[in-house]
Amino acid sequence: MPRRPAPDERLRVMPWWLVPVGLLLAVLLGWLVLDWLLGEADRAAQPDTRATLRVDAIRTGLTVVAGTGGGLALLLAGRRQWISERAQRHQETVDARDQAHRDRAQAHTEAVAAAAQRHQDRQAEAAEHDAAERRVTELYTRAVELLGSDNPAVRLGGLHALDRLGQDNPAQRGTIVAVLCAYLRMPAPDDDARETEVRRTAQRALTRHLRADDDAWRPGVSLDLTGARLDAFDASGCTLVDADLRGAVCAGTTRLTGATVRGRLQLAAATFDELVLDGLTGDAEVLLDDARCTGGVSLDRAELRGGLSARGAILGRFSARGVTFHQPTSFDGARFTDGASFREAVILGGLALDRAEFAGDADFRAARFADLALFRWTVFRDGAWFEGARFEGPVNLGRATFHGPVTFGGATLTQRPLVDRVRASASAAHVWPEGTAVSALDDDWLLLTDP
Repeated sequence: MPRRPAPDERLRVMPWWLVPVGLLLAVLLGWLVLDWLLGEADRAAQPDTRATLRVDAIRTGLTVVAGTGGGLALLLAGRRQWISERAQRHQETVDARDQAHRDRAQAHTEAVAAAAQRHQDRQAEAAEHDAAERRVTELYTRAVELLGSDNPAVRLGGLHALDRLGQDNPAQRGTIVAVLCAYLRMPAPDDDARETEVRRTAQRALTRHLRADDDAWRPGVSLDLTGARLDAFDASGCTLVDADLRGAVCAGTTRLTGATVRGRLQLAAATFDELVLDGLTGDAEVLLDDARCTGGVSLDRAELRGGLSARGAILGRFSARGVTFHQPTSFDGARFTDGASFREAVILGGLALDRAEFAGDADFRAARFADLALFRWTVFRDGAWFEGARFEGPVNLGRATFHGPVTFGGATLTQRPLVDRVRASASAAHVWPEGTAVSALDDDWLLLTDP
């Protein structure tokens, strides 16, 4: 395929001799036409008209010469116009290329300047970050050194320094929480009032920043207080994620009133003087297995969507009035040393109290059992009150022992309860579910059996 010339290809210069050659050809053509016309006039015309014809032939020949010359002149004028337009297009192309080159050069200059500025900014940021990190490291190291002092007053200063450091540096909050938890897990001297004050300050530094309405720290920082020694620990209104207090020794009243718990709330094998969980909410599984609460536990109006397990726990006086359990709840083997109240509780996922022991009253008035309720081998040493309760699932009282009065007055049962080998005191007044078979076992005990 032949190559198409570029628009700006250099023009070939027309040779100078083409102009005289063109004029010569015009004259020659006119001469030939004149000669031919004169010859024709001499042969065809009459003698009286020959002169007129010859004049016409001469005029025609001159006209041919003039027309040919005019055509050549028009051709030259057209070529000049074409050359002028092509030169203009070439100039426009050159100007456009020059402008594009200038634009590219300007853009390159601006890009280089922007890259240089970004590099300088990164260097400045890196330098600032390094300086800030060094400053944070120095402050953190100094605060930890203060926290390790033998002087309680100096340790208080270290705690406040850590607290301030966490306020100003969000990235360090997790580390600071871990340090405070580690301090609380360390053994503490007995009966040292100054050390108790230091630990209370550490506790307040933790819980103050875990409250949901505190924007200074992110709520939801995990607490590892395994085996810690705490004094009047108060996490009311906090958001706790996977809080671990297994084996902790908690003096005074431990409060999680209105707290929100997620993941797991580990309280297993911990020791509490008193534990208040009123209004506790969240989807965490609460584990109280083998815990000891000498002063009692309060769960009033709590709403637990993750279940509760208190197997083998010693719970003192237990109160769960108006509580809502969404998942299976187990108190197998638990001991309620001062009675328990589940009045108006809503138990949606089943309740297991196998081999539990109630040293005082067991109050289940107006409670709702939406699923299985197990009281097998349970010991009730005082009254057991089920008045107005609703049992929507199976109820198993097999081999339970009632030392005090029992009443199911006004209770609603969708199916007859299992009462195999249930024993009840013969000296107390009882109101059993309709259809329950009762017989005297001896002078002191009544025996309930399934029909």
